[in-house]
Amino acid sequence: MRWTLKPKPNQEKVEALQKALQVSEPIATLLVQRGIETYDQAKAFFRPSLNDLHNPYLMKDMDKAVERIEKAIANKENILVYGDYDVDGTTAVALMSSYLKTKHALVYTYVPNRYDEGYGVSKKGINFALENDFSLIIALDCGVKAVEKVAYAKSLGIDFIICDHHRPGAEIPKAVAVLDPKREDCEYPYKELCGCGVGFKLIQALAQKDGYTIEDLIPYLDLVATAIGADIVPINGENRVLAHYGLKVINSNPRPGIKAILDQVEKTELTITDVVFIVAPRINAAGRMKHGNYAVALLAEEESEKANKFAAEINEYNLDRRETDKDITEAALKQIEEQKEQDRFTTVVYNETWHKGVIGIVASRLTETYYRPTLVFTKSGDKLAASARSVRDFDVYEAIAACSEYVEQFGGHKYAAGLTLKEENYEAFKQAFEDFVSKTIDKNLLIPEIKADIKIDLKDITPKFYRILKQFAPYGPENMTPIFMTEDLADTGHGKCVGQDKTHLRVTVSQPNSNTFVGIGFGMGDKFNIISDKKPFKAVYSIDENEWQGNVSLQLKLRDIKP
Repeated sequence: MRWTLKPKPNQEKVEALQKALQVSEPIATLLVQRGIETYDQAKAFFRPSLNDLHNPYLMKDMDKAVERIEKAIANKENILVYGDYDVDGTTAVALMSSYLKTKHALVYTYVPNRYDEGYGVSKKGINFALENDFSLIIALDCGVKAVEKVAYAKSLGIDFIICDHHRPGAEIPKAVAVLDPKREDCEYPYKELCGCGVGFKLIQALAQKDGYTIEDLIPYLDLVATAIGADIVPINGENRVLAHYGLKVINSNPRPGIKAILDQVEKTELTITDVVFIVAPRINAAGRMKHGNYAVALLAEEESEKANKFAAEINEYNLDRRETDKDITEAALKQIEEQKEQDRFTTVVYNETWHKGVIGIVASRLTETYYRPTLVFTKSGDKLAASARSVRDFDVYEAIAACSEYVEQFGGHKYAAGLTLKEENYEAFKQAFEDFVSKTIDKNLLIPEIKADIKIDLKDITPKFYRILKQFAPYGPENMTPIFMTEDLADTGHGKCVGQDKTHLRVTVSQPNSNTFVGIGFGMGDKFNIISDKKPFKAVYSIDENEWQGNVSLQLKLRDIKP
């Protein structure tokens, strides 16, 4: 494990903020590292306000979108709400359809089949709209590149409103309105909304026109917070406000569908991390194992009894997904060993029976064992399809592009991509991919890295320090959980391996002139010799609370230790 320490920010800025906020130097340092340098910026960060949300009409084409929806309602047109099958797409469809149904009865939903239609706006979906007399399609979390599909719909007399957050191509579809803060000609101040977030701005604009306030829309924010967490978008600016209030809804008065999911797990207060690991996988499992429609039905349901029934079904899909991804991961690891590929620069594995819905998860799992660019292939029709995952700071999309002579189609971004190729090109592609990565990757990138924010001593960890630290949440990109580095630690002699098979490490750490703290290192039982006999060691860790028999204490969640 490679440790790096983030650069120290400008000391004058740290001291000025420390003075303005009356906080300790470590807290001020963490804030300045996150771009928070003034009292007002800190106030907006620690006390998110709905008043900080931008006027939705600042987004290009918003007035056109609102006008077209109002016309559809006035003329009693059928409206089709169309969205992707992942969490961002299905929450966006549930959000938009639920809101529009409060104003208009003729609102229906459509989620493309992951395997039959694939991602984005499909011809099959447009034909469905034609056959069922829909004259307006609102596409969410997709559509900004659907130039030909939108033109096809237009030729059939069907209008499109697009709410997307992906980067547009050279040409913008000729839809009635294309809402996307990443459009170069869009001056909307915040560029990092997810698809459901863009959908929320549209319902905010509709509500504003009807004389409602932002407070009237709070019940929809549980969906938005779920999408923000699941889509791994930055949790700063507007997303931080939406996630903050959305979590409040999830924890106090969630919609029946989300409540039904929460009733399956014993958790009293959810964080954004819980949303990512508890709520999102269940919603995603519908699209992976069955159909995204099941997720929309659950999220839009208003009756508790029906919601519980849908949640039970979706839980079964999730258990099925877990079992499937565990089996495929084991088979893939076995394949790597049998083919003696443990020491390669890349992982490329294939089996025609592997489930297409989970190969992305399997690719992520494989990088936990072999930390290197990874591709997992399965059979898809008469082609092979793969999901790719990368390691930090290596562009897997670029690596696939370099081997494009063997590839039929590919798309994605730096850390995650997908591709298809003909079966006869698999071996040639596998070798070309290995050759490109071995020649271009910085070998340090093949060692997992832990980035610590700052160095502190145990005496810095006071109740006030933790009280403020807790308010840094919700965490996510651009505002990750703070990681600390502390040197010259010693175990008090109570350190031991714990857990059923003694795979975890529990230590009680001390430094001169400080309180002792319990540290827990999951999967770190094999490092016991580093801390035994009170030998000095250093650690990187985050800080959280541990509740045991009604007592709450601070503990160090160890990420790694070294002599």
